[in-house]
Amino acid sequence: MNLYPAIDLKDGNCVRLLRGEMDAATVFNNDPAAQARGFQDAGCKWLHLVDLNGAIEGRPVNGAAVSAILAAVDIPVQLGGGIRNEETALTWLEAGIHRVIIGTMALREPDLVADLCRRHPGKIAIGIDGRNGRVAVEGWVEQSEMPVIELARHFEGAGAAAIIYTDIDRDGAMQGHNVAATAALADGLSTPVIASGGVTNLEDLTALKASAAMGIDGVIVGRALYDGAFDVAEALAALC
Repeated sequence: MNLYPAIDLKDGNCVRLLRGEMDAATVFNNDPAAQARGFQDAGCKWLHLVDLNGAIEGRPVNGAAVSAILAAVDIPVQLGGGIRNEETALTWLEAGIHRVIIGTMALREPDLVADLCRRHPGKIAIGIDGRNGRVAVEGWVEQSEMPVIELARHFEGAGAAAIIYTDIDRDGAMQGHNVAATAALADGLSTPVIASGGVTNLEDLTALKASAAMGIDGVIVGRALYDGAFDVAEALAALC
């Protein structure tokens, strides 16, 4: 199972939010490229980036920080936040992002996104952020009535690299990952699922690993690594 250390970008800094609240941001590093190199040097095989400002504004904002990260590492990088049209998605792929994560656009224009997945197999991940089983969009500001599983099933067989599922109420709260919800989603899909939100300790990782057979491909971890709940080596060992 893959470990995806998270680098969330706000105003050019590496931050973590509490339940998606932009006003509740904690700066962990003002040099995202150095943070990225640190994760690579520790043995990570992937990086997970989010342009938080972009997610709110609907366009790329932290491009300079993303470019610095791409220049600093050799491992593949996935990026979400502010990708609301095909042009932006393709621009990031051409810039060296291994795969882009589409969230709001997946809800607004699911057929277009499914077609994009078909034309670029393995390069598009679908980001689904859920609160109480319903999809939240626009940087988690807007709550829809669309069930998470219904949106995820729309992309079955379209060539999406993964469904990245975030439980918003757990994100950054250090209350433990909602393993049951993630496993249930993965079990209902053929598309791999990447877990995100609320990972607090190694027990969360062990529980996710135990559910890997249901279709959980990996896990995104942020605050737990930054706060020192465990280190990269311990996380990789728990997931191997």
